[in-house]
Amino acid sequence: MNDRIVVGAALYDGNRLLAARRSAPPELAGGWELPGGKVEPGERCEDALVRELREELGVEAVPLERVPGQWPLPKGYELRVWKARLVSGEPKPLEDHDALRWLTPDEVWSVDWLAADVPAVKAALALPGAAD
Repeated sequence: MNDRIVVGAALYDGNRLLAARRSAPPELAGGWELPGGKVEPGERCEDALVRELREELGVEAVPLERVPGQWPLPKGYELRVWKARLVSGEPKPLEDHDALRWLTPDEVWSVDWLAADVPAVKAALALPGAAD
């Protein structure tokens, strides 16, 4: 069942990783995360990722590979992350975010990542060729 899964994108443009600052809900506002969202019933995780990036950022992206691991989130959800590549569009904070930043490898830890995203970001950065 995919009804308790949140997908996140380690979205790359060249060697830069996209971080999104939450504007909602209040308890997460101001924290940075990998963009993504909840998987709908009957939806494949990869399809949910593409849909969420389109809705939240207004971009088209292609999932490349799953980042090993899964991480617990509040309310019984579980975060799963895919490395993804930007195909078209310029990301804009359309929904649930108020800022976006492309982070070079030496800037990745310059934002205040949400606690649940820290291990996912570390795992994504550990992938061979993470920033290719």
